[in-house]
Amino acid sequence: SGRPVTLPEAWKRHFLDSSQLHPLLPEGTRVLVDLGSGAGFPGLVLAILGVPQVHLIESDVRKCAFLREVARVCQAPVTVHTKRIETVTGIEADVVTARALAPLTDLFAWAHPFIGSRGKCLFLKGAALDDELTATTQCWTLDAERFDSRTDPSGTILRVSHLERA
Repeated sequence: SGRPVTLPEAWKRHFLDSSQLHPLLPEGTRVLVDLGSGAGFPGLVLAILGVPQVHLIESDVRKCAFLREVARVCQAPVTVHTKRIETVTGIEADVVTARALAPLTDLFAWAHPFIGSRGKCLFLKGAALDDELTATTQCWTLDAERFDSRTDPSGTILRVSHLERA
């Protein structure tokens, strides 16, 4: 399909990609941490869809300025942290999300301080998911559920619970 992707198409794809996490959130989810928020997918979208308290963690200053402006315009309940993930402390989250950020071994290490073994992770992952899961088995124990992505034929949503260091 050699034609360029238009901005509305790209936004729709990313928004849909992010919004498909909403029905997978545990009932009563109040606090969500989105790792490496970038342009706000999926964290900002989930805030707009009604998650009451969303923390967007992004180290890029320009991206954070964008996130703050979109949050202001949409009146989304977000706190933007212009920091590296591993330097953010003191947040107890029900759910940690990430999209196209890093391999699972890194995501689990970053997510665990926010959720311990009681919270859940929702990660949008690509075709390398099986290899990434295999790579985590020496360091982590967890329960994982997979859901097919509705926007990416090779994509999977991974819902992780009971995340503990092995």
